[in-house]
Amino acid sequence: MSTEEPSTAVSSEEEPKKEGRERWTSKTAFYFAAIGAAVGFGNVWRFPALCADYGGGAFFIPYLMALFFIGIPLLILEISLGQYYQTGDVGVFGSFHYRYRGVGVSSVACSFIVVTYYSVLIAWVINAFFDSFGSEDPWAKEDVTGEEAADYFKSNIIGMDTLGDDLRPTRMVGKNVGFSFVAWFLIWACLAGGTKWTGRITYFTMGLPIVLLFVFLIRAVTLEGAGDGIEQYIGIWDMSVLTDRPDVWSTAVSQIFFSIGVTFGIMTAFGSYNQRNEPAVLHSCVIAGANSMFSFISGFAVFASLGHLAFISEVEVTELKFRGISLVFGTWPVVFGTLPGGEHWVRLLFFDLFLLGIDSGFGLLEGSLTAAADTVFLSKFSKAQLAGGMSIIGFLLSLIYCTDAGLIFLDATDFYVNFIMLLVGFLETFAAGWIFGIEDSINELGAGAVYSYMAANFGSVAIACAVWFGANNFATGGGFLALFGFYFLGLGVTAFFLKKRMEEEPDKWTWKTIIYAVSFKNVMDLREQLSSVIGFLPMTWAFLMKQVIPQIILILFVNLAQSKRPGSDESLFGHYEGYEQWPFQIVGYLVVFFACFLFLLGLAWPAAYEGLVLIDEKIVVMGQAGGVGDTTADGKKLDDNGGGGEEEEEEAVKDISVMEETNEDTNKAEEALA
Repeated sequence: MSTEEPSTAVSSEEEPKKEGRERWTSKTAFYFAAIGAAVGFGNVWRFPALCADYGGGAFFIPYLMALFFIGIPLLILEISLGQYYQTGDVGVFGSFHYRYRGVGVSSVACSFIVVTYYSVLIAWVINAFFDSFGSEDPWAKEDVTGEEAADYFKSNIIGMDTLGDDLRPTRMVGKNVGFSFVAWFLIWACLAGGTKWTGRITYFTMGLPIVLLFVFLIRAVTLEGAGDGIEQYIGIWDMSVLTDRPDVWSTAVSQIFFSIGVTFGIMTAFGSYNQRNEPAVLHSCVIAGANSMFSFISGFAVFASLGHLAFISEVEVTELKFRGISLVFGTWPVVFGTLPGGEHWVRLLFFDLFLLGIDSGFGLLEGSLTAAADTVFLSKFSKAQLAGGMSIIGFLLSLIYCTDAGLIFLDATDFYVNFIMLLVGFLETFAAGWIFGIEDSINELGAGAVYSYMAANFGSVAIACAVWFGANNFATGGGFLALFGFYFLGLGVTAFFLKKRMEEEPDKWTWKTIIYAVSFKNVMDLREQLSSVIGFLPMTWAFLMKQVIPQIILILFVNLAQSKRPGSDESLFGHYEGYEQWPFQIVGYLVVFFACFLFLLGLAWPAAYEGLVLIDEKIVVMGQAGGVGDTTADGKKLDDNGGGGEEEEEEAVKDISVMEETNEDTNKAEEALA
């Protein structure tokens, strides 16, 4: 019997017992919910803002590379695992290895952190919508400039007019507190009714914005000067940013992660409400493609509006200094306000932004909600109760963004969340490519071969990064020399251990089979196991999971961490936008360190997450065919017939009895209290 708790992956023949699990009412409902969660504020203003900041069309190069080589494969991974295991991130990665539950905890914590400030973005939009019915708003006034509109939004809607030079908060903005409460109530209401209710809501919250986007696009491109803005968007490619500003590569990946909703636990949760045999690859391509098309089309609408604004202001498009949130609230309301019935256009714009925000908001919370609802510790609570508890906590945490410095807090936190997304992306792909089936690999090949091959891959990347980002001279060439030098040295050590294993078992191994075993077998086993249920998975996906994506994400993480502020020798990490250390940078540090702590806690002390173990993991699955890494939740290896042996079966029955007695006692106690 194993003394160390190994992987809890199940075989392809096992059908997890999820009789009471909610289901989407249709594929269309799933698509609308998933695309709605992916498409949000980041598509409307963050993507166009990044294009404006990083060389116009040149940003498409890192963006599309990140989409096809990292984003879509990671989306396939999350939806596939959600469908296969029928649970959220904590259960999925705990099924890979009991010490890896912290990956899932970190991912859902990341989504919860994001929704705390995302809800306030929704609150600002609600505030602006109602403010547009007043007499003070500038958007429908004649001769209003983009600067005036943007300043009004920041000063009167966000409440930044009371800030001092240090930008530290001085007051709570009452209206935004109230509208934040409204946003959280609506998020709760969209989730409380369960998946069927959520799916129906997204027909409206996602369907109408798609229609309105095309309305805004058609209107924007017909305005005078629109062509100049579009030329700035796709006609000018400043390729120098790809080398002069290396953070563009990390930023493109984090934009993809944020935009398509990976590393937050959202897509794993949504996938878990599908039938197990749904075509996950097709679903992933549809979601990613729809999301990127929305971003591209939004870019046309935004830049066409910029062109018109430059035309009426009699300046060049490049002279308009709108970035981030001002790119939308300083352009679209002004442009649409000049049209007949301009106030109604502006209100329609705010309503559209609200719809875009609300489905992303409840999508972000769904990742945490599903992970919590599937655990033993919280299984007795209804979804409405869990969503209510999370919404109350989220509302309280969001109050920091309801201060007059809320935009500064949001901007700083959003930047540091990029580090968490890259970290979680690395850990997820590392789990799929390297942790899955690792005990079986060690048993077959020996620990020396497995760990030396791992060190060759990631040790070489670490040393290369030290040279690339730490050396002043010959950094590029020296980094590649260090990369390949250490890699081939590590391969030599791996070959030494493999040769020893071949000598011990000469009838079992050839060089071809043993090299395949150390390089690809575990991830190909994962591919085979998943594809036997969810359908086609390309071999290139498995190759990327093992040999490309985790290594690239690790490089991008280091790249972002050491990137310099434009025009400064200070690193972005710790000096983002020149904001004060306290409280803005400190809050960012805490966000990153908290996510790291959650992962490391599970790695070092897995018992800390014992309460988050899946309900199904407490029961030994009887009569299944043994598969890769088939075990019970407490680490006992299943026998050849898929059972755990008589001793394990007896212990499992005892565990179930104890759980039933505990539930009975709990129910009696609750009745007594009532």
